[in-house]
Amino acid sequence: MLLSQLDPGTEALKFCLRISVAVTASALCLAALFNGRISKDRRQIAESEQRFRRAMEDSAIGIAVVGLDGRILQTNPAFAAMLGYSREEIEALTFFQITHPDDIQIGRETMAGLKAGTVNSFHFEKRYLRKDGTPVWAHLAGSVIRDERSGRPLYLVSQIEDIDARKQAEARIAEAETRWNFALAGAGQGVWDLDMRKGGTTYSETWGKMLGFEDGELDGDPNRWLTMIHPDDRETVAEADRAHLDGNTPYFEAEFRMRHRDGHWIWILDRGKAIERDEEGRLVRAIGSLTDITRRKEAEARLTVSAAMLADEKERLRVTLQSIGDAVICTDAANRVTFMNPVAEKLTGVAGGEALGKMLGHVYWAVDEETGHRIGVTRPAIGGQAPADQNSRAVLIRRDDTRCSIRQVVSPIINERNEFCGLVIVFQDFTDARALQRQLAHAAAHDALTGLANRSSFIRAMEDLVDQARKEGTSGKGSGHQFMFIDLDHFKLVNDTGGHAAGDALLKRVAEAIRGVLGPEDMVARLGGDEFAVILKSGSAAGAKIAARSIIDAIRGLDFAWDGRPHVIGASIGLAAIGASCGEVDEIIARADAACYAAKAAGRGCVSVAPDGDVMDDRMEPPEPLAAAS
Repeated sequence: MLLSQLDPGTEALKFCLRISVAVTASALCLAALFNGRISKDRRQIAESEQRFRRAMEDSAIGIAVVGLDGRILQTNPAFAAMLGYSREEIEALTFFQITHPDDIQIGRETMAGLKAGTVNSFHFEKRYLRKDGTPVWAHLAGSVIRDERSGRPLYLVSQIEDIDARKQAEARIAEAETRWNFALAGAGQGVWDLDMRKGGTTYSETWGKMLGFEDGELDGDPNRWLTMIHPDDRETVAEADRAHLDGNTPYFEAEFRMRHRDGHWIWILDRGKAIERDEEGRLVRAIGSLTDITRRKEAEARLTVSAAMLADEKERLRVTLQSIGDAVICTDAANRVTFMNPVAEKLTGVAGGEALGKMLGHVYWAVDEETGHRIGVTRPAIGGQAPADQNSRAVLIRRDDTRCSIRQVVSPIINERNEFCGLVIVFQDFTDARALQRQLAHAAAHDALTGLANRSSFIRAMEDLVDQARKEGTSGKGSGHQFMFIDLDHFKLVNDTGGHAAGDALLKRVAEAIRGVLGPEDMVARLGGDEFAVILKSGSAAGAKIAARSIIDAIRGLDFAWDGRPHVIGASIGLAAIGASCGEVDEIIARADAACYAAKAAGRGCVSVAPDGDVMDDRMEPPEPLAAAS
């Protein structure tokens, strides 16, 4: 009876023991898992810290760990080297100690935001001080590291990039632009630029202010300026403008009245020149300047009523005033210098006081840019009243042998008795404009991809040779000039597989290969696509075939690969003579083209000759020994 009463309690005790064992086992398992997770997290943290340290050590950009009080807690070699410190030296400093005094305030607002929790990252530019005290511009970018639980900022991690070279370049550009604008404003000159490709005219800020308008307000319509001209002057100016646009005058120059925004009239001297035309001679671009000559015109009006005894001085003053803003030298009848303005002193390198009374050649020595011959500046013949002599190819040679390209205008001074009284030489530094003209001329005559002559310049050269051959009666059979038409074999496959970039790269290599086997006097051109042409300036038809074979060998031997894939191409060549009896240029090209077609039909990689209009195939032969070739 008693045992039966204890059985339920025993069972309950056993059940409790089983639960206790299970709980204990679970706790041990959880503890093991927790300890494993902690170990894993520690390893990951250690690995992360190691990667961070490695990145800091190897980074080419300065990296610094900075406390909230500005102390440099840790830095990398790049930042220390940037400022000329060792790591130990720079880590003993604060950011405030290495910051330029004028830039201390930069970043204070950012720092306040970081501490307040409103800013988590930052970037700005400021100057630091190297160890030797010299400043260096840097771009600072970084972020704040916060406590994960409280969000409290702990320290900053910053990247510091040296941008001193960029800042200095920007300062030089800004200084040059300031000087240019100051020079325009100081000379009272505005600049206009008519570009038909952009659809209108742009004006400098000085130009707009001259007429009371804001910068850019007048830009656009290329004909608007004509509507602002005084009605009495408009037709004369329009005629001068049309004459230059049609190519009948070398430059445009006119004096006229223009309406100011407030309604009054001002006198303008407008000078301009077309610097680019298309193949049909139509204007593409023109550049010029405007000068406010109102005061000069008023002075001329007053001088008109002056006494006859002041006529000589009046004329000299008129021409001098006309040249304000340019370099001016005046001489007397004996060619002695009587006046130099500051611009002339600067360009010649001779002070005005030293030049006065000296012969002109002692101060001003100009030569022709192409021939090197001196450009004479002399008085007109007796009884003759020579017009202004202009030269846009002049080069000024200074006493120290330095040179600058100039545009000069030489005007004689003739008094009312038709007597020669001296000269006024007006010249401008034209170096940059002439360099631009050369660049434009080169671009107009050369293929942009290969640098070879383009089709239009090549055709002109062919026409000149044909004309020369007719004058000299050269047949072109035995010697003289030979024309070579080259068409690449299997080039389309390169374009199809490698794309146009591969094709362009290969065309450059082909151009180099052709140029490399020819003489310096021979002319090479790219006619378009994968077609090339050569003018052999001297040599027989047999010599032309040898040259053609050399070109084929050079092209076939090009080691060209694109994206790891090699490409092999060839060339087929047609030859034709250039002579008095060979017909027009297009006929010669057509014969060579037909010969090239025959070479392709014969199996490619061949040379075909088309003498007297008949095409004969000449297949490639093995190279001959040097002795046999000679």
